[in-house]
Amino acid sequence: FNFAIQEVVESFKTTDSPVRTAKFVPRKQWIVTGTDDGKIRVYDQDSRELVKEVQAHEDFIRSLCPHPTLPILLSAGDDKVVKIWDWDKDWECARVFRGHSHYVMQAALNPLDHQSFATASLDNSVKIWDIGSPVSVGSLDGHAKGVNCVTYLASSSAGEKKLYLLSGSDDFTVKVWDCDTNCCVRTLEGHTNNVSAVAVHPELPIFVSVSEDGTVIIWDATTFKPIETMNYGLDRVWAIGCRGGSNQMAFGCDKGTAMVNVISSS
Repeated sequence: FNFAIQEVVESFKTTDSPVRTAKFVPRKQWIVTGTDDGKIRVYDQDSRELVKEVQAHEDFIRSLCPHPTLPILLSAGDDKVVKIWDWDKDWECARVFRGHSHYVMQAALNPLDHQSFATASLDNSVKIWDIGSPVSVGSLDGHAKGVNCVTYLASSSAGEKKLYLLSGSDDFTVKVWDCDTNCCVRTLEGHTNNVSAVAVHPELPIFVSVSEDGTVIIWDATTFKPIETMNYGLDRVWAIGCRGGSNQMAFGCDKGTAMVNVISSS
């Protein structure tokens, strides 16, 4: 998709199975996809040629998360596990993380400690892991229904960095968790249906949640108060895209994609 002309410039088919997640790996010039047939497929970003295909999970793959420095990729799926894949060792499975009792919907790496990551599951929990150990080091329990999404929020106040986790759930809420104490410090209400995705803007002091109710809510990343609620009339909203170096955001919906410029009063 070309942001400048707002048009699709190329598309390519990966498989007959639905593609639920796709990630760029810029340092390798790869596009990596995870699909309902449980396979990870790696494509050359320029030629679109298949580089590698791995039978990674026994069920749908929900999330892929490339590590920013190590030659590894996290995958999470409906088989209730998270796996680490080492592409320097011909995509060997380096570790399996077990502990969730339902589908694992998303994995997110800690931006301040790349040895740590969090997972969201339909078992109503968020779990914290160390990439060196297959056993969870913490569980954040508080949602009344399944958790669909999780991301980290690094907030700076008076020169001090504070790390939070944001989780979105089928209980219609977003919860804010203190990463030092693993306690919920705020429950954010505003959506009237399942929260499908949450993302922190890379440039602005905001984060965004989207929902199957068709709404997009922009939240203040310091006060956790809602700034604005938007509905683009495209039915359920499933995905959020943030463009680094700009105020642009995109939202993937049932009936199309909305691309907007977010203007911060600060």
